[in-house]
Amino acid sequence: MPHTGLKQKIGRGDTVVGCRINLGTTRDEFAAAVQSDSYEFVCFDGQHSPYSDQAAVDFCHLAEEFDMPVGMRIKHPREAYLLGNYLDLGATSMEVPLSESESTAQEAVTNFYYPPLGRRSYGGVYRRQAADFDSSDVRGYADWWNETGVLWLQIESLAGVMNAHQLALDGVDCLSFGPSDLTLDIESHPNPRYTTVEECVAAVADAVSPDTALCFRSDRAERQKWADLGATVFLEPPS
Repeated sequence: MPHTGLKQKIGRGDTVVGCRINLGTTRDEFAAAVQSDSYEFVCFDGQHSPYSDQAAVDFCHLAEEFDMPVGMRIKHPREAYLLGNYLDLGATSMEVPLSESESTAQEAVTNFYYPPLGRRSYGGVYRRQAADFDSSDVRGYADWWNETGVLWLQIESLAGVMNAHQLALDGVDCLSFGPSDLTLDIESHPNPRYTTVEECVAAVADAVSPDTALCFRSDRAERQKWADLGATVFLEPPS
């Protein structure tokens, strides 16, 4: 039975490092990026970069050639209801930006997982490793997905920091941070409870259980700094 193991590594608290790669990259560029370090997954940004469904399908097919799980950041938390549709394009994980409320977390979980864990609709020939299952084995693929897919919620505001314990629902594998938007939000408050991104990361680490991993966008030189504050998953540019 095919299995990436990424979800299990993140859940155990292993150090896991991924690589940010743009949609539309060539095969040679992709190969050079993923082979430049010991990366275990790749991510593309559907929030701030040009995006199309076909480009996402092509990227996921390319990544599957290298046996690399693919993560995607969607455009807005209000699109959490579309996670299943995005996943049908071939990604292995989804990141919901600007997450602040338990309702967003619940909608994400509901649409990310197949029953009985969620209500994701079944179908799609481009789904990750769908070809490895008989078309009639609906339960087999659904169970494999529920044990494989990795769901991230991104914290980019003080409200998200304060509500981190509500975001860390069963089924949410990872809370990531958006340091730029988080810094802007801190600066917009006259007397913020937390005054730096570092304080925010430490506060979230204290608020959630070890079952919920923390991810930080960084580069290799600063990896240890964020690890000391509780991060175990890192998303970096190619080395």
